[in-house]
Amino acid sequence: MGKVLIADDHPLVRDGLRTVLAVALDRCELFEASDLDEVIRIIDREGDFDLILLDLNMPGNNGFAGLSTLRARYPSLPVVMVSATSDRQLVHEALRHGAAGFVPKSLPRGQIAQALRQVLEGDIYIPSDLTDAPPPTQSGEDQEILRRIDTLTPQQRKVLELVVAGRLNKEIAYELDVTETTVKAHVSAILQKMRVFSRTQAVILANKVNFAPSPGTPQASARAAATP
Repeated sequence: MGKVLIADDHPLVRDGLRTVLAVALDRCELFEASDLDEVIRIIDREGDFDLILLDLNMPGNNGFAGLSTLRARYPSLPVVMVSATSDRQLVHEALRHGAAGFVPKSLPRGQIAQALRQVLEGDIYIPSDLTDAPPPTQSGEDQEILRRIDTLTPQQRKVLELVVAGRLNKEIAYELDVTETTVKAHVSAILQKMRVFSRTQAVILANKVNFAPSPGTPQASARAAATP
């Protein structure tokens, strides 16, 4: 069962998204809010959500201010921006602020349903017609990703390297000779510092900047051994 919060000040839009979610998710538990303060109250009261749908412009949310607030308060919650307008710059600004995706309200309902399923699986959704050109601030975004990775402790970097390599928590615990609980704590800290909501997104960002194993780690040793 999914747990989703729809945040939009237009009742008709909320009704439409509710219909889409009924199709996209089986037995979805839905909550609705019409302004940012109500969003925060509901999250604080109800606990974790699987997905937040946030209108780009509604009371309390001017542009990406609301998104920044939610990402700071609830770093593990995926937030998808929903907007009546869209262009490449707007979409990539949303991603830069930590959105899990950007869904134009003009998309057919079937595409919206697929987009939300994609986000719930840990991916980032961008409309296909807005991905055929690189973001105008790509180099700046890469530098921001590297800056976030630089805030990781040496042990967190080792954990990230193993996550990127596809290891499960129990495998990471074995390789680093720590408990699985410790690994989970490191992963949570990594997601928070990298401002992402899932392991998948952390891997995407790490690969985007060619994050490489540190010298002396098992991954670095394996890579060196494989090099002719």
